[in-house]
Amino acid sequence: MAESAALRIEMLGISKTFPGVRALEKVDLRLKAGEVHALLGENGAGKSTLIKVLTGALRRDEGEIRLDGRPVEIHTTGEARALGISTVYQEVNLIPSLSVTKNLTLERQPRRFGLISWRKARELARRRLSRLNLDIDTERPLGSYSVAIQQLVAIARALEEDTRVLVLDEPTASLDSAETELLFQIVRDLKSRGIAIVFITHFIDQVYQIADRMSVLRNGRMVGTASTGDLPRLKLISLMIGRELEAVEKRLASHTTAADGEPILAAENLGRKRTMQPFDLSLRAGEVVGLAGLLGSGRTESAKLLFGAIRPDSGKMKVDGKAVPHFSPRHALRYGIAFCPEDRKAEGLVGELSVRENIILALQAKRGWHRPLGSAEQRQLADEMIEALAIATPDAEKPVGQLSGGNQQKVVLARSLVSQPKIVLLDEPTRGIDVGAHAEVVALIRRLCGEGLALLVASSEFDELVAVSDRVAVLRDRRKVGEMSGDDITRENIIHTIAGR
Repeated sequence: MAESAALRIEMLGISKTFPGVRALEKVDLRLKAGEVHALLGENGAGKSTLIKVLTGALRRDEGEIRLDGRPVEIHTTGEARALGISTVYQEVNLIPSLSVTKNLTLERQPRRFGLISWRKARELARRRLSRLNLDIDTERPLGSYSVAIQQLVAIARALEEDTRVLVLDEPTASLDSAETELLFQIVRDLKSRGIAIVFITHFIDQVYQIADRMSVLRNGRMVGTASTGDLPRLKLISLMIGRELEAVEKRLASHTTAADGEPILAAENLGRKRTMQPFDLSLRAGEVVGLAGLLGSGRTESAKLLFGAIRPDSGKMKVDGKAVPHFSPRHALRYGIAFCPEDRKAEGLVGELSVRENIILALQAKRGWHRPLGSAEQRQLADEMIEALAIATPDAEKPVGQLSGGNQQKVVLARSLVSQPKIVLLDEPTRGIDVGAHAEVVALIRRLCGEGLALLVASSEFDELVAVSDRVAVLRDRRKVGEMSGDDITRENIIHTIAGR
């Protein structure tokens, strides 16, 4: 793409505020005609808000949008489409049970004498698909095709004759490598027609495969825009996480040394197609193993595979040296494995239930509902965990949703620990909590390790992993790309490994 390509979209000084949150702060974004522009940033960076402003799903508070040099007002998604701005979201927003024809012409069916003309609808569907050089049976149900074909049908539906800007939001999240390449061929063709394409992704390798330029958002601000060839991976990752690399980092002196002995949990070639490439990982008693990676690297997916919340289609698991033939969260609990999810509100807690009820959930599930815990035993266990973890609550009957974020996180940990596990899988254990609570949780991780538990800590906070880990497995784009231990565990080494050095 020529550097002199005309600007298709200019978003200038865009600001957006929600109650208590400044989501965008005077953001500038410029898209050229006939380019693929990657929009990058961690969770909460402002990517979704910026795109919603561009596509009319949200109104900006400040700033200006220009299309082909002309100021435009975009107040609705319909107005955006009328200007030639279309979006395809990560979750294909179509109806799998309907035919490809019906999905491509939904709400746009050609009519004759007030009735739908299905002959013309099929012609329209084939014409839309032909723009992508896609030749499929349009009378088959959409759901009978692969996810990649469904994604292409969604793009075909989004494209109009006058489309000038196409936003692709995580289009490869559910695709394998062959399907991703098929999509990229289509993207390159659309680019050659002069369409400006916004490519939102967390996969660093794909950015360098497909993007001409990239922009990085962090905490609602634009922190960098550059041609792909001018922004090395190390610099890109530093922009995303907000800190420059340091030459040397030492692990905290108070941390324990790595445990010896046989693994109590071992994953061999464990993986699932479209979710996580097969990987090996082991955990020993008294050891903390960190999982490091950027958003979308596969941290959560790896932890859920180990817990059985995602069923693998390759590899095997061993607990205490014995193969596990069937694996699910129920089996994991019985084998002494506990899991603390990243999203404590959606997956970890029931906000309307009391602290006591949330704490005993995992233990009750482990025992089975035919052996209910008595009220006195529930109160005793809850009070013990409240004291042990210093959970700030007036009593065990307070609804857990009314606690602070740090104390909610402690309740999630308490729920796991009360079942007396041998292995605890912690996914982002300090996300969304204040500095004081963060320090308490890190100290708790060290204490649990000292008591002989095996811990897996998945985190995007590299300092946290450097502080607590005996070994660190590094993930990138849903595959394990390295492992380090001892004094080799530094922020610099983690980031170099993510960047492919």
